[in-house]
This record gives sequence, C-alpha cells and structure tokens, in this order.
Amino acid sequence: MKHIIINAFYLFGIALGCFSTAQAQKIEREVQEMLHTRGHVEAIVMLAEQVDLSFAQQLSSKEAKGAYVFQKLKATAERSQAPLWKILTDAKLSASPLWIVNAIFIPNLDQASATLLAAHPAVQAIISNPHTYLSPPRMETEMASLRSSVEWGIEKIGAAAVWAKGITGQGVVIAGQDTGCDWEHPALVKKYRGNVEASPNHNYNWHDGISKYNPLNNDTLNPCGLNSKFPCDDDNHGTHTMGTMVGDDGAGNQIGVAPGARWIGCRNMDRGWGSPASYLDCFQWFLAPTDLKNQNPNPKLAPHVINNSWGCPDIEGCGPNNWKLMERAIINLRAAGVVVVVSAGNSGSQGCGSVDDAPAFFPQSFSIGATNISDVIARFSSRGPARWQDTLVLKPNVSAPGQAVRSAVPGGGFASFSGTSMAGPHVAGAVALIISANPALAGQVETIETLLEKTAVSLTDTMNCSGLRSDRSPNPVYGYGRINVLAAVEEAQRISTPVDTPTQQKIAIKISPNPVVDGTVLIEVGTLPDAGKLEVLDPAGRLLQRHVLPQANFQSKNLNLEALPMGTYFVRIVAGGAYGYQKIVKI
Repeated sequence: MKHIIINAFYLFGIALGCFSTAQAQKIEREVQEMLHTRGHVEAIVMLAEQVDLSFAQQLSSKEAKGAYVFQKLKATAERSQAPLWKILTDAKLSASPLWIVNAIFIPNLDQASATLLAAHPAVQAIISNPHTYLSPPRMETEMASLRSSVEWGIEKIGAAAVWAKGITGQGVVIAGQDTGCDWEHPALVKKYRGNVEASPNHNYNWHDGISKYNPLNNDTLNPCGLNSKFPCDDDNHGTHTMGTMVGDDGAGNQIGVAPGARWIGCRNMDRGWGSPASYLDCFQWFLAPTDLKNQNPNPKLAPHVINNSWGCPDIEGCGPNNWKLMERAIINLRAAGVVVVVSAGNSGSQGCGSVDDAPAFFPQSFSIGATNISDVIARFSSRGPARWQDTLVLKPNVSAPGQAVRSAVPGGGFASFSGTSMAGPHVAGAVALIISANPALAGQVETIETLLEKTAVSLTDTMNCSGLRSDRSPNPVYGYGRINVLAAVEEAQRISTPVDTPTQQKIAIKISPNPVVDGTVLIEVGTLPDAGKLEVLDPAGRLLQRHVLPQANFQSKNLNLEALPMGTYFVRIVAGGAYGYQKIVKI
C-alpha cells in the first residue's frame, strides 16, 4: 500500500509539472490528474466575474425579475467569455455556455487548451465534472387499506380541502428536473404545458440535458436515447415525482397536490447518472426556456417552482467547487422569482448532520424531510443541521409525506415509493396552490417559503444535534414541521401585497449565530453611508423592534431576541440611500 501511495504522488507531481504554479492553482487537482493519465477530461471553466442581482429585489413582478436576471447574466457571460471562446474555437473544442453561473462546460478538454485557459485572467478555476448516481427510492408493497381516490399524503397536508375552495394550482407552472417524464401518462398528459388542444408543442416545455451516454451505462438500453425531442423518462423516478405534483387521470387516481397546475420538464440524468454540468444545464433552461434547438431563450416562460429530487454528494466526486456553481445557480433562480425545492436526502440512518448532500444543504435551497402516514419522521429521512462553508444551517426547512407514496410510473401505471424524493414534490405542489390562491405572490420566493414554515404542523423528536434541541420547533429533524397547505393558503389569501422591500442600494448583513438558540445574535454590516435604523420584523412585515443607528460608521451590534417566541424573523437596516434585509431563525 505504501509503495502505491508513493507512486501516486510521484505521478501527480509529474502532472503538476506540466503547468506553471499560477496555472496549477487554478486547475483542480482531479482535472490535472485526469489530463495526465488520459490526456483529456470533462471540465467546467469558472469565470471570476459574477453579477450583482440585488436590484431584482426592487422589481415587483415575477416576469420583471426574470427578464432582468436573464439579461444581466447573459450579457455578462457573453462579454467576459468572449476571449475564452476564441481559445476553444482555435482548438476546435466543442463547449456549452453556462451563463446562469458564468461558466463553460467542455466535454473533452485537452492539456494544451487547459494551459491557455488557466493563463487567462478572466478564469477563476477549471474544475471537474464528476458523474453521480441517484440512489433509487424504495418501492413499497401497496397497502389496500391505504388506497383511496385521493392519496393519503394529499389529504394529510390539506390539499383536498384547498381544492374545495376552487384552488387547484390554476395559472401556475411547475417544473421537474429529474430522469425525465412520461408525458403521455393518463395522469399527466392533460397537465403538460406543451399539450395544447391535443396538439403537442414541446418547444419551451421540454429540454433534454443528456447529450452523451454515461460511460457506466449500456448505451443500447436507454429508451430515450440522446437529446430527446419530447418528454421521455428513462427511469421511473421523474414520472413518479411529477405525478405527485400535478397528477390526476380523471378516473379515480388523484395523485397530485396541484392538479390544476401545468408542468414542464428537463431530463438531467442518464438512467440515474447525472453530473454538475447536466444539473446546471437544466437550471439554466428553467430560468429561460428555449425551443427544441436550444435557441431563442424566453424568461417569460420560466416556471414558478422547480422540484429537485436528486443530489451531488462528495462521496461520488462532487465538492466545494462544483457545489459553489450549483449554489450560485439557485441564488440566481431565486433572484428571478423561482422557488427551488430540494429533497433533503435519504441518509437518516447516519443520524445528526446527515443532510450532507448538495444542493440540500445550501442555505438558499428549500429542503424537505419525509414523514409517514402517522406524522412521524421516516427513518431514512436525513437529519440536520447542515454545514456549508463553516456555517451551521437549519435543515430540513419543512417536512412532507414521503413514505409509501403512490404516484405515476411510465407506461400508464402506478406504484408506491418511499424517499425524500417523494416528499419534495408535495411541497412543490403546495407552492403552486399558494400562488394560485394569491397570484400577487408569484415571484415572492421568501414570502412563500416563510408561509410554508410558519403554518407547518409543529412536530418534535428526542434527538438533539449540535446543541439544537428537537423537542421544540423548528428542529433539525422535522424543520418547522409537516407542511399544512390549507393553513398556508388561508394565510396567503390574507396578504394583500407581498412584503414591501425598500428600493435603495443593498447592504450585506451577516448574522451569527443563525439559527439562534439563546436569543442573542451579532449583527455585522460594515460601514454604513449614513445614520439609520435597524428593525426586526415578523414574516408579515409587522415591526417588532427598532434600534437607532446614530453613526455612519456602524459596524456591528448585539441584538437580543429572548422576548420573541421561536420562529422566523427578518432583520432590516435602512441608512441613507441603502438598505439591508436578512432572514433569521430562532429555535
């Protein structure tokens, strides 16, 4: 074993010798090793320049936010990437722009081109594109006693009661990034946005992110092939998750939370194998859907919510660099007014801190745990808290039914699966019902997420994790609890307008610790342009505390929240022509 290790370091040293010190610092170690051993590698080139999208918060409509974010991202990428495309063209390398994060995916990068790219000052890093496998959900033997026209999970979260109000998700578009979807399934065909008056039009409604077979699969066995021009599922997973969001065949199979909503889809895996590039490709397409030639992007056709029942774990090659790109994509989608729902993972047997799979642990992801029919956390459901960049993050955000969930499978059938993959779609459907109940909330991501958190049924546990107790709510087992979409819809209907946000220049606010346990937090903002005020608001925008900031050079302040009950709050700072706005959780 010792001899093998020495040889490995010797070979790696040779690989490093092919690059200057400055170049080597930009090229991820895995990329250098692959270039040395194979001569080529799948890689993503990250550019240093990123876009400040804070102005999007000042725009009231989802359409305006989407158009602004798309234009800024696209223009920045085209300008900053221009000299790199000349290098790629001269080397006759095919590549795909990932303008959503200002990066370029290169399927077959060679060492000479890597050297030129790394030498360019616009390049921040050249990172690997590992292929990761979706752990399949567990199939359940269907219990006849649980079978009814409306599935138990839909009843449990109150969706059927919302339908009784005439609210079924109408006017809302749900997206699924998954193994694809059987669009002709009887429970889904009438819900597909591309099925207009029985004349299918897949432009802007479907995108296949799989243009190359995964080397670990048998090419001849994929029923969808490559670059499918119509929605197709090469596994059961994508059809099942979509069924839980919108499914209803009109013949007694009411499997979807929001049967009045429309759906669009993107295939991001080849029979369960995906990669950061395929995930980012789908995120990009959802921000501005294109025609089937992947041209003429239109942000007006972006969905309201995206379900993501997949992961990119470090055990399969993902790591901080490609995680940062996925986090950036989610941040940019949120700025465009799109809610991003993510399954928390199925590593609950590992106990505390098992929400350790990207993108579930990102602070900006709305992560979902899984419960059973008795409102008890499923044994497999990953527990929090999560850690991201040395920060403790309360995860999951909420929980939803995820054990023995019956939904659609390709070929017109139905099956029961268990996993947080089944819980996430319940929440995506709930988002559609909330927006359908109050269309003014379309694009108001923070408000929608807060509604789901504050109206959730509080559930507790005996497990304590990283000093966070689970006998109170929110907690690292259930988050804020199991969602109650009826209560969320009723609360949404009482909101006349989204929570107002001042329209000045934005101030970055850092809050630590967050979540807060003992009630005292440190607020850090740096130097302010003028004297101002610091306010604490509840999720409805009601003022709870106000503190005067008499000096322009204010930098930090200890804030005491002991008198406030557990829950979600917002810290807002207004000073001169600037403002800051940050969420805080007390547990």
